[in-house]
Amino acid sequence: MSYPVLEYSYIELPEEFYSSQTLENFPDAKVIIFNHKLANELGLDVSSLNEKELLGFLLGKSSKNPIAQAYAGHQFGNFTMLGDGRATLIGEYRTRSNKLVDIHLKGSGKTKYSRGGDGKAVLGPMLREYIISEAMSGFGVSTSRSLAIISTGEPIYRDGLKKGAIVVRVASSHIRVGTFQYAATLGDKELKSLLDFTLRRYQIDPKDNKAKALLEYTVEKQAKLITEWERVGFIHGVMNTDNMTISGETIDFGPCAFMDEYHPDTVFSSIDRRGRYAFANQAPIAQWNLARFAESLLPLLADTTEEAIDIAQEIIEKFADLYKDNWLKMMSAKLGLINSQSQDQEFITKLLELMAKYRLDYTNTFYNLGNDSLDVSNKLDLEQWLNSWQERIKETREESLKLMKKTNPVFIPRNHKVEQALRVAENKNDLLLFNKLLEVLQEPYGFNQDYDEYMLSPSLDEKVEQTFCGT
Repeated sequence: MSYPVLEYSYIELPEEFYSSQTLENFPDAKVIIFNHKLANELGLDVSSLNEKELLGFLLGKSSKNPIAQAYAGHQFGNFTMLGDGRATLIGEYRTRSNKLVDIHLKGSGKTKYSRGGDGKAVLGPMLREYIISEAMSGFGVSTSRSLAIISTGEPIYRDGLKKGAIVVRVASSHIRVGTFQYAATLGDKELKSLLDFTLRRYQIDPKDNKAKALLEYTVEKQAKLITEWERVGFIHGVMNTDNMTISGETIDFGPCAFMDEYHPDTVFSSIDRRGRYAFANQAPIAQWNLARFAESLLPLLADTTEEAIDIAQEIIEKFADLYKDNWLKMMSAKLGLINSQSQDQEFITKLLELMAKYRLDYTNTFYNLGNDSLDVSNKLDLEQWLNSWQERIKETREESLKLMKKTNPVFIPRNHKVEQALRVAENKNDLLLFNKLLEVLQEPYGFNQDYDEYMLSPSLDEKVEQTFCGT
């Protein structure tokens, strides 16, 4: 037997950044889902392992240095000390492209940072993370991935007894804005250690100013990420600074959801009572989070505080322009606008206003536009817009429609379909609906009449109004 080789670069950091972890034993655990496609992409060869050995590897039995990571964060605007309260980094795997990725267990038990919690997770939310992260990957959105779901075989109390589970997730790293906020509380020496480590991990050439280079890198990554979320109608729901990665990957899918009817103020998360993380607020919140990141880097940006603040402000202010440029390109692609024109933003905004007015389905509106099937009956203003759009793409129609088909997904993880699949999995131990939904989302840009029910907006009694962490 030969387990895949793990590396442990994170423990090169000062010991304040992590806590060594003794992994719990789960005698009744079993692998219920394994992502062979992801394993192949990573070059993670587990073909020589039998079922028991694979389970052992995924639970960290071969790990020489399992750790829980320390970090802080602004949660709904309030700063607090945090850390991996129920997660363990079992190690890093070097992929076929010679890049390290974290192998990370969520729901693996208590840690130093559990803050009174049991460190466990339950099946439904772990399945949710698996299906949403894999859908995001299928869309081409930067995201953490899910390698496996493990049933722990133990009951967990969450508003009644639930089935315990662990998701094995993969990301280029789990270094967060909150990790740097935590480092800043330790001191300049520790902050510099984290900065140097992060630059090495992401292979960033800092040129003359290391902190400036990392801040610019993250601002660019996040401006791109938020635009991609909006492209597919994704609402994260908990955009705290501890849930914002330096790499620009989507992590922590707790109460996330996808829009059915379009409205910029759409909120699903039950804990987001004031709409802080609503669909249209995601870009401003990302900029706010990045400002907190910049604050943590101030001691390393320049010799004087005044100069450091000037550098930080200049970079953070660039986010708005980067986001605006990315958004305009993205929305133009959704509408097949090949040759840019000065009135494009106004033209796009008008459509979004009409979509909000008529509560049109976000995903299906763009699909229907690209297939000449948008219903404009009794909607004179929308009909006028449609006529203008058809005139606009007349000269580039074939190319425009191809671009739209590459940009606009046909299928998304509609909230009612996700909830339906999770209920059946939890209550009946049946993954049939879950696997069917996963299958649909493998090819989200191609129409398949066998899956047409997955295109439909929810009926009134199917509609999901709120989502919950529920972990």
